[in-house]
Amino acid sequence: MDKKKIILAATGASGTIYAVSLAKELGKHKNIELHLIISDAALKVMELETGFKPTDLTDHADSVYQQNLISGPPASGSWQHDGMIICPCSMSSLAAIANGMGSNLIHRAADVSLKERRKLILLTRETPLSLIHLRNMETITLAGGTIMPASPGFYHIPETISDLADHMTGRILEQLSIPHDLYTRWGENSWR
Repeated sequence: MDKKKIILAATGASGTIYAVSLAKELGKHKNIELHLIISDAALKVMELETGFKPTDLTDHADSVYQQNLISGPPASGSWQHDGMIICPCSMSSLAAIANGMGSNLIHRAADVSLKERRKLILLTRETPLSLIHLRNMETITLAGGTIMPASPGFYHIPETISDLADHMTGRILEQLSIPHDLYTRWGENSWR
């Protein structure tokens, strides 16, 4: 059985806990080949807002690329994959992708995903949103991408911050038709 190739890119938005949760979960699946692209800003944000180390991401990946490796395999439409997630996605990356600015590997791989009609999911992490942000989200949606604001639900009765991150990870995996048991779905728990 062929492995699913999934690209996970982390940008400099707040919320690297989401990227770590997603990398761990994708790394558990033996039928997934994980390709990781990390921006310099993502590494800096991870250092500032969490106790995570870069290895908390890279240890779960089959291949790791730096943002400046514009010749990396995900930059080409002939390199096939089964989905790309930008998690978290900064507003500057959102703008670059919405406007076709492929100046680094993350932006180029996202552009390729759109032009090849492959799954592209952007876990955006900003609030409040300006009209510019909303228009960029509209542009990407019209081009075939999926915008998922980092807005975890609470119906699964989370007890920790990790529970909230895992909820978003589960929602992303559902977009890629990847099974998980990260949380109890709506209607599956006993209501008080």
